[in-house]
Amino acid sequence: MNLGITFNVYGSSDGKEKIFPFDIIPRVIDVEEWKMVEKGLKQRIYALNLFIDDIYNEQKIIKDKVIDEELIKSSSTFREQCRFMKPSKGIWCHITGSDLIRDKDGRFYVLEDNLRCPSGISYVLENRQITKRTFPQIFESLNVLPVDDYPSKLIDMLQYIAPNGASEPTIALLTPGVYNSAYFEHSFLARQMGIELVEGKDLVAKDDFLYMRTTKGLKRIDVLYRRIDDDFLDPYSFREDSLLGVPGIFDIYKKGNLSLANAPGTGIADDKAIYAYVPKIIKYYLGEEAIIPNVPTYLCSDPIEQEYAIKNMENLVIKAVDESGGYGMLIGSDSTKKDREEFARRIKANPRKYIAQPIVSLSRVPIIVDNEFEGRHVDYRPYIVYGEDIYVLPGGLSRVALNKGSLVVNSSQGGGSKDTWIVSL
Repeated sequence: MNLGITFNVYGSSDGKEKIFPFDIIPRVIDVEEWKMVEKGLKQRIYALNLFIDDIYNEQKIIKDKVIDEELIKSSSTFREQCRFMKPSKGIWCHITGSDLIRDKDGRFYVLEDNLRCPSGISYVLENRQITKRTFPQIFESLNVLPVDDYPSKLIDMLQYIAPNGASEPTIALLTPGVYNSAYFEHSFLARQMGIELVEGKDLVAKDDFLYMRTTKGLKRIDVLYRRIDDDFLDPYSFREDSLLGVPGIFDIYKKGNLSLANAPGTGIADDKAIYAYVPKIIKYYLGEEAIIPNVPTYLCSDPIEQEYAIKNMENLVIKAVDESGGYGMLIGSDSTKKDREEFARRIKANPRKYIAQPIVSLSRVPIIVDNEFEGRHVDYRPYIVYGEDIYVLPGGLSRVALNKGSLVVNSSQGGGSKDTWIVSL
């Protein structure tokens, strides 16, 4: 709390910032297992970038009937405005946070991909600092791979994707403002990278370029690390009622005078229905099998799979394809008959909006509860930066369910975090 490591919960009645819960016992992953995870994530992000580029340009994967066109066009995260776009250096998904879980077989699985505005990296970096101060002797005696260079990897990527001709680009981070749940992270990263933290009201589109208002007049911005969704980026091109973005910014981006990270349109690969096709996407573009498998997924838009999902809801997790943070979700084993009937109604009313997955018994790690150790369920979010090459941070955010027996690890739903050590044992 003294360090200001807090977050907001949308809809919370008290409106107070909450401390981000942290358990001091680190989660340890062997370096050999980590290398497999790293290789699998690089494969996945490379293929997803090819997929996004294809979807907004030639659409070969649709023409070859690997993915149905209607599945793409019906996605709430597909942006028709991005058709025939080519972002700087051909990179769409610059920053990704893929959520991994370990099942009872001991193997890692990808639970979902986060390619729009993935959050949580600031907690990784701060968790490491707290752990170092708490266990200095233990930390120094073990070969724990460092995470402290993430801000330098991030700024290197942002400089790399600058528009042609910008040898010393001016970079800024666009935040929705102090009331956003991840504002601590926005200010933290801007400070760590030495770049400006701006809101939409600080920026102006003028003469096909983006400028930042300063006390000395307008200053041109070349690269914008945006932490707002496509919908709110530009009221001229997306949601007309948005007060968070900058009118005209999307036209500047289309003309190649501004680079945006992540690129608008990347959310198509965030769709949980598209997630079900990622192994096929990897096979189609790379000719390889997925190194890290998906969790089995049933698309409620398919009549047969929908029927299975509704009949077996007690043993499944039902998820809305376009929501995150533990919202829009039903865990069948913890639900009432009334809950299941309500979700069955929602599925039948809008089948494209829902997927179903088996209830995976997440692996457990020890946490401290009243001066004793107890096991709690945990997941794992590594962070991937795609610039001149693909970099996977050797660590990541281990999110832990602090409530006994709970499978929901999101901070907004009562979860906390641990420092993740990649160790050469």
